[in-house]
Amino acid sequence: MDGGDEVTEPVLQADGLVKRFGEATAVDRLSLAVAEGEVFGLVGPDGAGKTTTLRMLCGLTLPDAGTVRLLGLPMPESRRKARARMGYMPQQYSLYGDLSVQENLRFFAGMYGVPKATLIEREKRLLGIARLDRFRDRPARALSGGMYKKLALACALAHSPRLLLLDEPTNGVDPISRRELWAFLYELVGEGVSVLVSTPYMDEAERCGRVGLLLDGRLVAVDRPAALKAGFAETVFELDTAPLYERSILIESHPDVRDVYLVGRKAHVVTARGQEFASDLSALFATAGYEIRRLDVVAPSFEDVFLRLTASGGGAPGGEA
Repeated sequence: MDGGDEVTEPVLQADGLVKRFGEATAVDRLSLAVAEGEVFGLVGPDGAGKTTTLRMLCGLTLPDAGTVRLLGLPMPESRRKARARMGYMPQQYSLYGDLSVQENLRFFAGMYGVPKATLIEREKRLLGIARLDRFRDRPARALSGGMYKKLALACALAHSPRLLLLDEPTNGVDPISRRELWAFLYELVGEGVSVLVSTPYMDEAERCGRVGLLLDGRLVAVDRPAALKAGFAETVFELDTAPLYERSILIESHPDVRDVYLVGRKAHVVTARGQEFASDLSALFATAGYEIRRLDVVAPSFEDVFLRLTASGGGAPGGEA
């Protein structure tokens, strides 16, 4: 085989994962693959099954059906061996509040058996990327939410893993800290680390190379963000009016409206009619005696894609599921 045609085994491969809790199915026949050097986003609302999925992938929770191979190793049988090459950061990452930034990092590095000579250089690199070098002596309990998350991420990286599994790492942090955490991740990918990250934030999907949209435990679409948006065949109108909730009920009454939902202080209206539907919306409001402050056709956002999938029960607008 020509060297250019060589196929590299995914660093993470899951096939047909199922997890039930009593009569409830938390994860339903989920399959995904993460390529070497890829940032794969698992995107979905609270309760979609993201945490359960990640726990099965890293061997902490046994699936009721399906298989996982992590860095070529079968899970959970090879969990101990895989730990040396994998980093996992759960939603609630417990650092030692009485220990300083530096002491926490050194403690977790020691847990993984990182040699002292290697640790000194690794510590300098991680604290530099995380912008925590100036705070190395500060107790973990005194860190802000964003700084705490960055320290937790640094601790998960202390042993130089090839694959990083992150469960909603930006949850509960401010926008600036979110941006810094993503910058941290991009630095790691540049060094050859593969990342699977779960998030409920639709805007973060745009930062991933590929995303899997998770709804009620099922992957309803998997593709590049741009491809998913390109597959959105309907027209999206952005409507500025008030009061929004009352007006949205009126819009929903029109037979050509596929969906309507609130995005910030405006409403997004989805229709298959195209731009000509603007005159219908204007007539609908005029008949009711309501004002439209502004009405524009907008490119579909990732949030539009996901909300459309949610409304349709998981029928993918494009991409490969």
